[in-house]
Amino acid sequence: MNALDLLLWVVAPYVALTVFVLGHVWRYRYDKFGWTTRSSQMYESRLLRVGSPLFHFGILVVILGHVGGLVIPKSWTEAAGVSEEAYHVVAVVLGTIAGVCTLAGLAILIYRRRTVGPVFTATTRNDKLMYAVLALTIVLGLAATVVANIVGGGYDYRTTISPWFRSIFYFSPDPALMAGAPLLFQLHALSALVLFAIWPFTRLVHMLTAPVGYLTRPYVVYRSREDVAGSRPARRGWAG
Repeated sequence: MNALDLLLWVVAPYVALTVFVLGHVWRYRYDKFGWTTRSSQMYESRLLRVGSPLFHFGILVVILGHVGGLVIPKSWTEAAGVSEEAYHVVAVVLGTIAGVCTLAGLAILIYRRRTVGPVFTATTRNDKLMYAVLALTIVLGLAATVVANIVGGGYDYRTTISPWFRSIFYFSPDPALMAGAPLLFQLHALSALVLFAIWPFTRLVHMLTAPVGYLTRPYVVYRSREDVAGSRPARRGWAG
């Protein structure tokens, strides 16, 4: 181990997690009205109807795949009767398809933001940084999957990267596990740490909320400014 490995695989993860948690607390406390995606559907909907579902359904599968691969130990899937070969095939196939869909959807959304005037005008520097880091993370993850498992002879990240990821939450990080991982996997992990660090300060905060309050919130009653509820129009004095 050297100082760089300790900085990248011990210090950086805890810094990113601390910023991620405290940043969301700060954002929710001081910027509740800014906790939104700042929807631009009113400006353009044709490209949005294609790009948004591709991106969101793709990223959902990607997240579920990462949770399954990083959080669930290899011994658990083997105990459940899932062989390493079967797990590998399903993970690579679904991961590649989901990654391609996510990247294609993101490309459409970025193209839409760049070419549609009102949408581009509503795009902030913060949005541009978020899109750049998000795209880099997705590209590196997809490249790592393709190069290691399709072009190369395969790489079992559940024996190195997954234990390192879990060791962070055990407060006993083992940087040696990541130091020996392929370069693309290391770059993917570092880009993900940067993404988590900037997350609370971008529109990505909407992914951590759900409109649960709408289930119990009372209906909003709209009345005409002229009419009074429960009353009839007044008749003229000589009307029969």
